Amino acid sequence: MRLQGKQIGFAVTGSHCTIAEVIPIVRALIEKEGAEVIPIFSESVLTTDTRFGKAANWKKDFEEITGHKVITSISEAEPIGPQKKLDVIVVAPCTGNTIAKMANSITDTTVLMAAKAQLRNLKPVVLAISTNDGLSGNLKNLGIVMNAKNIFMVPFGQDSPHGKANSIVAKMELIPDTIVAALENRQIQPLLINKASS
Repeated sequence: MRLQGKQIGFAVTGSHCTIAEVIPIVRALIEKEGAEVIPIFSESVLTTDTRFGKAANWKKDFEEITGHKVITSISEAEPIGPQKKLDVIVVAPCTGNTIAKMANSITDTTVLMAAKAQLRNLKPVVLAISTNDGLSGNLKNLGIVMNAKNIFMVPFGQDSPHGKANSIVAKMELIPDTIVAALENRQIQPLLINKASS
């Protein structure tokens, strides 16, 4: 149990097609790695029903798995800084919208406030990207975020090079390994992977 006694903020943003992929990861962090997980939802995940799932069901699932109420507002996320309770925050899936705002120091959502509060304490934030424009409009923002102090990336690659050439998605199964590395202040390698065939 590599994360025994660690408190992890697990923030979920609106790449709705990817949310189901992170649920087994949250379970593994608790059951296999020994971590305590505090869920954090973006406003989009909290309020939007899609063909991939209903908002209320996502909230119920995360609260049942973690045993904690989901942090759902900027005012609830702000104390993460002063309280210094979390060892690491994971944003998974992390949308291109979230990446763009982080790159430009915009703090207008629950997840962005949580990340800002964590970075204020010089503690790690792990991003598991999932965006259709990672190799186009958001590439510059991704570069800024990847070069920022205390931000670590889950290895990622093109998920559909021929169908959606600009789309990149993290290999969600590598979230636990990325957390372990981030807590040692190092970026897991290799960072760029062949996601399409993985």
